[in-house]
Amino acid sequence: MGSFNKQQDYMALKRLFGPSNDFIKTLVEDYKPCFIEDGESSRMSLENANILASCSYESQTVGFLYFSVAEDYFTGLNLHRKGWKSVYLNPERFCPLIYGPLKMSLVQLLCYSELAFMPLLNCLSLWGFAVIPQLCLFNGIPLYPKVSDPNFNIFSIILVSSISKSLYEVVTTGKQFKVWRNEWRIWMMRSVTSYTYGCLDVILNKLGMKEATFLPTNKVTDDEQVKLYEMGVFDFRTATMFLAPLVTVILINIAAFVGAVAKALVVDDDGDQYWEKMFGQMFLSFFILISNFAVIEGMIIRRDKAKIPLSSTLWSVVFSMLILLIGSVILC
Repeated sequence: MGSFNKQQDYMALKRLFGPSNDFIKTLVEDYKPCFIEDGESSRMSLENANILASCSYESQTVGFLYFSVAEDYFTGLNLHRKGWKSVYLNPERFCPLIYGPLKMSLVQLLCYSELAFMPLLNCLSLWGFAVIPQLCLFNGIPLYPKVSDPNFNIFSIILVSSISKSLYEVVTTGKQFKVWRNEWRIWMMRSVTSYTYGCLDVILNKLGMKEATFLPTNKVTDDEQVKLYEMGVFDFRTATMFLAPLVTVILINIAAFVGAVAKALVVDDDGDQYWEKMFGQMFLSFFILISNFAVIEGMIIRRDKAKIPLSSTLWSVVFSMLILLIGSVILC
């Protein structure tokens, strides 16, 4: 019961949708305050049900357009074609003494910190696991306990638990095994390429050594790319600066694994002891190679246009040889 108070209703909208007057004006047109009068509750409930069931229920509401990019005119055209109204929101920065790390709870602070440093942590950890054990393996230096050592169980349990957890998450969502394999492979590729270059770009930008740049993504639809995507085949037609780190890591793991197997079978008289000492590092290299077999296939087996270019492979060979040489000098 009661009369409609326009000022109170206007303030209620501001509390719900923020202080933007222009945005509130687009809502006031169709906003109807909910006041129940005597004998009118049934009629209003029926009207509300009709509104909820109508096609215009989401009209004049806030929403997001998913599976789209935000850097081109087509996104804006698509939004306006559907009757949406664009809103430019550029609020002033909050004072860190009023709102910031000092005012956040510890859990919230840890969540934001994890998201902020996730690319850096991923690229550092992946580069470490994909290069350091392999350099030690290449030079015959055991890094993990022997298989007969009880401490070896700690490393094996951690590895198996991590793999099992990700596989369980994929399977329980109804996906197939190849989806898990692809997600694991993409994480490795992303960590040594986009995460690495992204972190370097941010660090150089903060140090004033590089200005931020922006390049629009290619919007042209390529029938051949679509065909490769539908076949589940990687398209390696990209810049050498993105392929070189990925191929270099694979070549280092190939050299370390092949060299260790040859040493255990041919050179080393005490082969059983060598296998026992180096099993952890050999398994790690083998797992990386199996997970990224598509890269090996793109270098050696494939002959189509989307394979890894020979120039990128040659540059990667040079980089991998330099890393192996520097590692041998440091470790030996």
